[in-house]
Amino acid sequence: LRELAEKRQLSEEIVSLLQAQFSDLPRELHSWRQMADYSPEMRQFACLLHLYHIKAYDYLRKILPLPHPYSLTNWLSNNEAAAGFSSDIFLRLQDKVERGDQACRYCAVLVQDVPLQKQQEWDPQTKQLTGFVDLGAGILDADEAPLASEAIILMAVGISSPWTAPLGYFLVNSTSGRFLAQLLRQAIHKLNNVGIVVLAVTSSASARGAETARALGIRIDPKRIQCTFQHPPGSAHSIAYFFDVCHALLLIRNALQCFQKVEWLGDTMWWQHVVELAALGEQRVLELCSPESGRAGSKGSYHLKVNLATLLFSEGVAEALEHLQKLGLASFQSCSGTVKFVRLMSSLCDVFYGRGPYGKEPFLAGNYTKISNLFDEARSCFVNLTDSVGRYIIKSKRKLGFLSFLLNAESLKWLSSNHTCPKGTPSHHLHAHAFSLDPLEQFLRALQQACGSSSPTCTVFQAAYHKLLASCSLAPGSPPSSGSASPWDASLSQRRAVTLGSIHAQYHPAPGRTLAPEYPYSAGLLLPSSALSNALTDLSLHAQSLTCTAGWVAEQLALDLQCEACFASLFEAGESRLRCRSVLYIRKLGGVSLPSASVHHITSISEQVLNRYGKVGGANKNTKLWHLCLEQKVFQELLGESPLFPTLTNHLFEGELSINNHYTVLVKEITRCYLNIRTHPAQHLNLKYPCGRHKLKRLKGKHLFPSPLGSCQSS
Repeated sequence: LRELAEKRQLSEEIVSLLQAQFSDLPRELHSWRQMADYSPEMRQFACLLHLYHIKAYDYLRKILPLPHPYSLTNWLSNNEAAAGFSSDIFLRLQDKVERGDQACRYCAVLVQDVPLQKQQEWDPQTKQLTGFVDLGAGILDADEAPLASEAIILMAVGISSPWTAPLGYFLVNSTSGRFLAQLLRQAIHKLNNVGIVVLAVTSSASARGAETARALGIRIDPKRIQCTFQHPPGSAHSIAYFFDVCHALLLIRNALQCFQKVEWLGDTMWWQHVVELAALGEQRVLELCSPESGRAGSKGSYHLKVNLATLLFSEGVAEALEHLQKLGLASFQSCSGTVKFVRLMSSLCDVFYGRGPYGKEPFLAGNYTKISNLFDEARSCFVNLTDSVGRYIIKSKRKLGFLSFLLNAESLKWLSSNHTCPKGTPSHHLHAHAFSLDPLEQFLRALQQACGSSSPTCTVFQAAYHKLLASCSLAPGSPPSSGSASPWDASLSQRRAVTLGSIHAQYHPAPGRTLAPEYPYSAGLLLPSSALSNALTDLSLHAQSLTCTAGWVAEQLALDLQCEACFASLFEAGESRLRCRSVLYIRKLGGVSLPSASVHHITSISEQVLNRYGKVGGANKNTKLWHLCLEQKVFQELLGESPLFPTLTNHLFEGELSINNHYTVLVKEITRCYLNIRTHPAQHLNLKYPCGRHKLKRLKGKHLFPSPLGSCQSS
């Protein structure tokens, strides 16, 4: 080992670790001849050396009779959700293949890392110290051994059917691309042994991901892209390599932000157009009413509102820029090149996300030519992109995002031409979902919720992984769940970083969490909570007060919403000027956005339930159980009525059993937010004189409304 280090074939760090952990290994050759007689320490040594440096392992094989690398796979496997490959998952996959499940025959392998908190702990059950590096062959717990700082997770995803299988995890301190390459080859070999063919590998578009690709034999050069690698090395079977699209989009966003202006073949993309769009906020506009409204020729007042949940590289942003240009806004008068670039990126995302005109199976008959032309257009754009002084971006330090898309395009074309699944499978076409990290990100989000932390200790991580593995069914469309998912999970964490909202936050940072609009205190004062107040309150005032409260609920929820369609469904918008909901025309009442009919209906039912089942602020009425009972009553009232949110029909049928998707979560969040306001008014009212009478002012219309909070006075 020291000789290898002197020849720079092995790092000093690895040598020190091996010497500290395995100082008492037998040196006699006869001790290494029979693998069945290997001690746990000898197995650990062989596995560790192979994963960290395959050339060093091959070198030692000339001296010691070490086993073939693929014979190490069993030593890297464990039961009971311990570190290493999960033996139970591979047995279940083998059983499905042997029973003739063709959908299980082909898959892609995804790899991602999870940060861990370095902490040494004592496990009273195993009577061992934990928190150290563990690759599946045993914990490396020498005094000089490092603590684990991250977990590498591998997952198999169906190509022709959306099944997922977490293959295992590995606790490491630091990793290299060569290490991940060997880990991926071990996973591919183990899947091949149970009868599953691996067609693709996906990693993040990062420095480590690029190093992993190169270690496998991938060439990322725009002049000569090699998008496949052989497994086993030198064999005829090739496997395509993908970079995660979300990571690549983030890199491209960073590049555009740094360069501010990029040019290609006579067109110019200005980053400032995107910044101006994200910062537009709300603007009051006058629009002529259409003849269909029955009031042709009259003018209606709207507030133009940018939907900050819109993805940067989407058709919605392209349409929004064009629309604002037609409105005559000076900041958007030269945005044609920006629109062209955003539209190109949007089309690429449609292919790789399996959405838009191509659907979930982009290479169906009739699509191949269109997609090939799109990829050619993207290549022509990317290789000719220059910055403001004429330097090619594809040769700059900001090139990885663009190279990732070029590699993905070649991989997808190669797969469609060489590895279309047999017609015996449920769908013999390629599904684009298998070539991104989205399925693994969903698993990691559930894992994080089970851990209760984004950076858990090894002990907490392993307990959460064990819990999720127990609920893993391997059925299509049913990833493991830790319970209720985050309400606003329309986009995964990486995708949220490329929305207009993220750009707005960069240029207009808030000191803390974005503050909600001022609560319409009139609702808290005028909404009745007793029979007497029902009799004394002007019903027209009550109706407007309820509308204001519903509008405030919509604005409150919009602060955290990450789904463009759900965001738009919260508000009563004017006639749609755009096919997409990136720019909304919203009416206002008393300074509050008017809610959509569905939001208004949910809050109305919530108010009826509240009046029927208890007094606001009464004894024992603020417990969590009481709130859950009220929510249940509201849902019972809503059952059987006409459908809510007509624009969210697709969301209604998403998710496992359609129970916890955007549609159902939106209804629950509206109900919870409204009930919270009505049962805890003091938390939302910030009045200096809560017992005084409020000065009223006349708004446009027939009714009186209290003046805004800032002008409240005590008489």
